[in-house]
Amino acid sequence: CSAKFNLHLVGGAELLFNGVKEHHVTLPSHSEPWDIKQLLVWIQQNLLKERPELFVQGDSVRPGILVLINDADWELMGELDYKLQDQDNIVFISTLHGG
Repeated sequence: CSAKFNLHLVGGAELLFNGVKEHHVTLPSHSEPWDIKQLLVWIQQNLLKERPELFVQGDSVRPGILVLINDADWELMGELDYKLQDQDNIVFISTLHGG
């Protein structure tokens, strides 16, 4: 299964992605539906440009990064186990501010 969706980065998270706030993503075909855990690995390999430690920690997003799936908190959607659907909107919001 492949998935097409929109990825939004705000609150400073976009700075780790060359300042690009919106990405239209088509994930490659996969035998099972993609989940958020697999998406994070794909993002690190394909989109993340610098300082991955500010975006991911272990196999999840680091504390201080809020994740919304179709405007709902990912905690309500199953977090890393959420299966991506075509046309989903995934938003990563950084609440980390520093200089």
